[in-house]
Amino acid sequence: MLAVIAILGILAGLAVPALKDLGKSNSSLGASRQLLDDVGRARQLAMANRTTVYMVFIPTNFWGNLTTAEKAMSATTNLIDKQLTGYTFVSLRSVGDQPGNPSRQYLAPWQSLPDGTFINAQKFSTPGTVINNSVSDPVFNSWDSDYPHSDQNQMYAFTNVALPFPTQTNNNFLLPCIAFNYLGQLTSDGVNLAGHDEYIPLAKGNVSYAIDPVTRASQLTAVTASAITESPPGNSTGISYNIIHIDALTGRAVLEFHKIGP
Repeated sequence: MLAVIAILGILAGLAVPALKDLGKSNSSLGASRQLLDDVGRARQLAMANRTTVYMVFIPTNFWGNLTTAEKAMSATTNLIDKQLTGYTFVSLRSVGDQPGNPSRQYLAPWQSLPDGTFINAQKFSTPGTVINNSVSDPVFNSWDSDYPHSDQNQMYAFTNVALPFPTQTNNNFLLPCIAFNYLGQLTSDGVNLAGHDEYIPLAKGNVSYAIDPVTRASQLTAVTASAITESPPGNSTGISYNIIHIDALTGRAVLEFHKIGP
């Protein structure tokens, strides 16, 4: 009996790390599936409403340009834990709007990726920044070799567009986003076709934000680079990458991940 118990203990010790890794793998898969579905949803909303729909993402320190009153709004404080993970859909015009009187709308509540996943922080760099270039800056080495694209695998930071924030009745602020026109294509300004495909790299890990030690309420305190942790380190740029690829011409999204074998 003692021997059997000892063997079961050893097997349990070996199984626990594997189960933990399985959970991380499932969260990554869930995040990929969710973002794929919601990119498709943004595209469908644009075509159904015959307008441009912006899929807006939450950067770190998103409250920087808000007024004191806007910072105190629950709509703002509720977004603190959605830095690098949260997004929603916004339109600036609807069919039938009178000239000069657009109807700005939030088309869905703010959503968040599953716990333990977030969008690679480099995507929130200065708009126009190439965060990966297989020719001069091979950051995503495995992805470069797995998926040779005609655009030389150039991955750009999100475009910033002036959109109402944190609600549809507030003033406009520059926010990172992707946009679909009424044909379901990626657009840079609501009119012109985007000049490149969109790539969104997902990471496993966490984004730490400040919490009041007494009330346990979230605080509007700057999130530094050290508070953004990939676990394991570099998983979004190494062999375990998961990248959402959106074709500019069709607006359709696919998941790209490491190919095993030739």
